[in-house]
Amino acid sequence: MDAILLQILNGLDKGSAYALIALGLTLIFGTLGVVNFAHGALFMLGAFCAVTLNKIFQFSYETIDPVRKDFLGNPLKVETPYVYDWFGADAGAAMIEWSVPLSILFAIPVMILIGLTMERGLIKYFYKRPHADQILVTFGLAIVLQEIIKYFYGANPIPTPAPQALTGSADIGAAIGFDAGSIIYPYWRLVYFLFATVIIGGVFAFLRYTTFGMVVRAGMADRETVGLLGINIDKRFTIMFAIAACVAGLAGVMYTPINSPNYHMGMDFLVLSFVVVVVGGMGSLGGAVAAGFLLGVLESFASMGEIVALLPGINQIIIYLVAIIILLTRPRGLMGRKGVMEE
Repeated sequence: MDAILLQILNGLDKGSAYALIALGLTLIFGTLGVVNFAHGALFMLGAFCAVTLNKIFQFSYETIDPVRKDFLGNPLKVETPYVYDWFGADAGAAMIEWSVPLSILFAIPVMILIGLTMERGLIKYFYKRPHADQILVTFGLAIVLQEIIKYFYGANPIPTPAPQALTGSADIGAAIGFDAGSIIYPYWRLVYFLFATVIIGGVFAFLRYTTFGMVVRAGMADRETVGLLGINIDKRFTIMFAIAACVAGLAGVMYTPINSPNYHMGMDFLVLSFVVVVVGGMGSLGGAVAAGFLLGVLESFASMGEIVALLPGINQIIIYLVAIIILLTRPRGLMGRKGVMEE
């Protein structure tokens, strides 16, 4: 039982990333009808927002420490971050240590601006074009973005650690009545799952309980009728694109301590996230989230040593295998809507 619970936790961890990215993809497709293959790049850009802020906090200047000596007896040169001077040594050190959570505040305006620029500068010209054209142009945009990141940050992963207070592991087994040490799980992965739950809940609450969200949902169901009521639905859909970009970016920010950011991490998640969207049902927000967590848990169980020994390679294909089975039995996915991408 403890092994099963551990795999469920691992699955919820992976599923959180899948669900957040798939949620943003579905928001864009459901509102604008655009198949956005650049969405994985937005996840990557969010991760590099955390990298950038961490580097900004660590900008430093060189000083001479008369007390400390090198091996030749000369005064030691030390690097002093500028934030130590601006905010004090204690506050500056805390800002560097907690740079990943603080990156949320940095990433929100950056990702909203990137989302608005993408939609107004490129995506709006492909609303009425075939889905194949949308895929080609957004995939090309994704390649351009990752090459830009590669140019400025290099090809190697950049470690961006979690705060020291959250780098340990929780004894979940002892907390729920199992033997102490039977289920040990990293704090930051639990934080990521809780963060994903809050973001997903916030998006659904925004769409369900605010006037803006109700209009957007109405526009998703019948865009022409909403437009005839004198509502500028295009403007609201542009804002939803920015929100979807922000969701993907925040998912990337908080994922940096789990997987060190690199320029191709967006592509690594993109294909899996599209599989999640298709399994959940094109245009279904609830389906995208449910499929994200479901496939994350299944992938985790398929990675168990006993399963891999019995079925070698099953952990590499389980998501695609499940997708085939579901689409054969439910062609619209788990919660797909009639008429979506069926023309």
